Amino acid sequence: MLKIIPFLNELAQHNHKSWFDENRNSYQEARAELLDFVENLLKQLSKANPWMLALKPNTCLFRINRDVRFSKNKNPYKTHAGIYMAPGGRNSGNAGFYIHIEPSKSFIGGGVYGPEPNVLKAIRREIYFNAAAFKQIVLNEGFQKTFGQLMDERLKRPPKGFPADFPDMEWLKYKHFVVSHSISNEDIGFDKLLNISVKVCGQMNPFIDFLNHAILNVEELLP
Repeated sequence: MLKIIPFLNELAQHNHKSWFDENRNSYQEARAELLDFVENLLKQLSKANPWMLALKPNTCLFRINRDVRFSKNKNPYKTHAGIYMAPGGRNSGNAGFYIHIEPSKSFIGGGVYGPEPNVLKAIRREIYFNAAAFKQIVLNEGFQKTFGQLMDERLKRPPKGFPADFPDMEWLKYKHFVVSHSISNEDIGFDKLLNISVKVCGQMNPFIDFLNHAILNVEELLP
């Protein structure tokens, strides 16, 4: 099991600065192991995603500190670890792969969550003009078995700018284009999680590529 799991279990019970300071060495050891994991994962995934060669492990790993300025929850630390790999980096706005490590709540996911309006419009337009290709990806048997449905938060009515009689309108109603695959605690070992991540992300590749192809054209939609 990755060292971050027992650390996060303890952190959930002692989420305050004094405890964290006393156990900072344990966190640094767990973080170093995570960075090693990310480095190995980037090498594996770069075979199909050459853009990953430009990423550095530490830029893919989210900070453990929480931003509590606008939150009622004032706990200073996250009780999970997050890894995000996307073309151009974590803050690029591009579709990417996300690994969430949290005791009993771990998953591998990816796509675009809460895209900016122009990005969302670009994705919808790409689906509108290439619905068959999109459905071939998301309705693929392997994709369905791994992820099931997209994150199901949709508009009640057709989005503006698209004909209401479009036969694949339901795909355009999505507010996010995100999929996920749950991971058990037993799978959070270095080698096992690495193998699972490579397999799941590989299944996700066409989905991520489709979204990023759409996002490449987003500038055409700017006013």
